[in-house]
Amino acid sequence: MRDLKHLQYFEDLLQVANNALITQARDEGKVCVAYTCENVPEPLLNLPGTFSIRLHAPNTGSMDIATYYMTNLLCEPSRALLERAIEGGFNFADCVITPDGCTMINRAVENMELLNTMGKDKPNFFHSYMEIAFKNTESDVALSVLQCTNHILNPLHENYGIDISDGAIRKAVEEHNRLCRLIREIGNFRKGDRPRITGYEFHTLCLATYVCPQHLVIDKLEETLEEIRTREPDDKPWRARVLLVGSEVDDGGFVKLIEECGAFVCCDRFCFGSYPGRVEIRLNDEEDALTQICRHYIRNCQCPRMMNQEKVYGRKQYVAELAKEYGADGVIYEQVKFCDPWAYERTLGSAMLKDDYGYPVLSVDRPYNIASSVGQMRTRVQAFVESIEIKSIQRGGKA
Repeated sequence: MRDLKHLQYFEDLLQVANNALITQARDEGKVCVAYTCENVPEPLLNLPGTFSIRLHAPNTGSMDIATYYMTNLLCEPSRALLERAIEGGFNFADCVITPDGCTMINRAVENMELLNTMGKDKPNFFHSYMEIAFKNTESDVALSVLQCTNHILNPLHENYGIDISDGAIRKAVEEHNRLCRLIREIGNFRKGDRPRITGYEFHTLCLATYVCPQHLVIDKLEETLEEIRTREPDDKPWRARVLLVGSEVDDGGFVKLIEECGAFVCCDRFCFGSYPGRVEIRLNDEEDALTQICRHYIRNCQCPRMMNQEKVYGRKQYVAELAKEYGADGVIYEQVKFCDPWAYERTLGSAMLKDDYGYPVLSVDRPYNIASSVGQMRTRVQAFVESIEIKSIQRGGKA
């Protein structure tokens, strides 16, 4: 297919945590609200006068210093983030919001605070730690409202004078939904036998909406959508279509590796992905916006953090429904090394998707930076693609 006009632009933005658009947004006088987990309600970080940036550490190399503070038994993303913070890579942040989605990321941010890695020349800089729900009940919604008020809204208002009124929150939701509609419409071109966008291209566009100021990328996303509408797809078919599920994927190299093996990543269900992070938030006029946002995040949360049985089994059904909607031939369950929540989820999910829903499943753990283990991962993905082709032949299909 013809190269997308803005793909190189987005790829370049993803090469560093402190990208050029962050500098531009801060020059506009906006407050940079950094965060570390999909459980933080994004619209509350993108109120008038603020913009959100999810912390990531692209092109991670040595993590020796972070390992000294955190040990090598903690997950690689947590150590990579701390290493980057110690190097000064997150000095653009005006505050950091951290939920207790997992103790490892929490530990990383606590070390950032103790080591004074950010905010040295910013008198209003603050760290804020949130408690988040374990279950899907109205009591959990009430907890989320309280936590968001005390640890996001009030600190932003008190330290930076940000408008946290219901009207300001509703305006932020409108902008959030506009972005979600764009991403989902672009993602829908992955459906069908002749997709007009690759999984890698889509991942690059979607990831940029998390790690760049959203108001500065939306114009190029709109241009890209119009370009894709008339883009002529390749005639050469993919060997298999796979749904990628798991813990955070902020390394486009992993998606590219899968597709280089002939497997089209037709859908994504992972942190930094479009499901569920780019689902529109529906508001009504009968209830305050904050409560509705918190309810949306709790109802739609697909994180292993949620432990009630409805959520535990619902997450596997959710994956199966996505696989059916996007025509996946198989499912890849991935987990970053030493990520405890997804280690359990990957084990149960891999078994259930295979035994209960009939999908071929590849279950892998991987390094945070896939460049450190390309050969081994390529071999496993290639073998998985071949197994899908063999099963197709045995059922009377075509390889």
